Amino acid sequence: MSFPTHHEQLTNTWLSEALGYPVEDHRVEVFGEGTSIIGMVTRVHLTSATGPASIIAKFPSPAAENRAVAATYDMYRREIMFYRDVAPNIDLRVPQCYYAEHDEAGEYFVLLMEDLNDWTIGDQVAGCTEEQATALVKGLAAFHANTWNTPLDIVSHNNPAQRDGMIGGFGVGWPVVCEQFAELIPTKGADLGDKVAPCVPRLLDEMTQAPVCIGHADVRLDNVFFKGDAIALVDWQSVCITAPEQDLAYFVTQSLPHDVRNAQDWVALYHQSLTEHLTSQGIEYSLEQCRARYRVCAAYLLCYAVIISGTLDLANERGMALGRTLFGNAMQALDELDAFALFDQ
Repeated sequence: MSFPTHHEQLTNTWLSEALGYPVEDHRVEVFGEGTSIIGMVTRVHLTSATGPASIIAKFPSPAAENRAVAATYDMYRREIMFYRDVAPNIDLRVPQCYYAEHDEAGEYFVLLMEDLNDWTIGDQVAGCTEEQATALVKGLAAFHANTWNTPLDIVSHNNPAQRDGMIGGFGVGWPVVCEQFAELIPTKGADLGDKVAPCVPRLLDEMTQAPVCIGHADVRLDNVFFKGDAIALVDWQSVCITAPEQDLAYFVTQSLPHDVRNAQDWVALYHQSLTEHLTSQGIEYSLEQCRARYRVCAAYLLCYAVIISGTLDLANERGMALGRTLFGNAMQALDELDAFALFDQ
């Protein structure tokens, strides 16, 4: 490789060349367990008269099986492409990218980014305030308007690997959540075991019909940084072309606690902000269509909740809390939307 693929391969010489200024010395801080499943995230403390005191360096997972998953879903190339081609042209705040490179096979990469160490990272278990949710929803609307019907060559969320992964993952996860979180399943959702998988292709088809935009596809509080009334979104390995409502539905139905989720009409707020941006482009998009697609996305994203909750290390205290939180949020939100009915069509 022409670039380091592990933090132990970093040198002062390479860092100086990649960053464009002299680095006299560096020290690597590896983040704790739970942050390096698909990619290894580290903080690099720099001794330099020119640059910042620290940066974030992201590498492929050291585990071959995890790199294989990343290659199957093209996750490393997607993130590099986002920082190179998309990030400079959107209003949404993301970490500044200093260097980005990947190999042709999509199994190795390196990414040097701004360290948001003076921001506060969100916590999906703890939830967030209504004010924080408002800032993120408006930020998503601006981002989606920026990338409306983009001509960029970005993979559609409706692809064979995604479809098969959701179908297979739901089948594995559903028995686990039924055993671990049975009390969180409402009456209308009790018989979903045989219903969801056959509906996944249809839901994906509906989600990816025009108009579409670039979506983050993993908008949960653990990927959001807050600073005052500003937000920044990280972890772009799942970036794709999809319905604008996918990001909104994932955030609202699985990251917002009940009281915040019901504090206001988030779809209406999102649509108002989105259409303010689209109108300047001469584009119309109805609230009725937005609500319908939001409901479809919310139903599809139940697969995410089941797969994550059903595959987390539930012996780990935070794993159990996270599984209970996101699965419980999703079940409650779908019940309120009457979205379980979409699996009977």
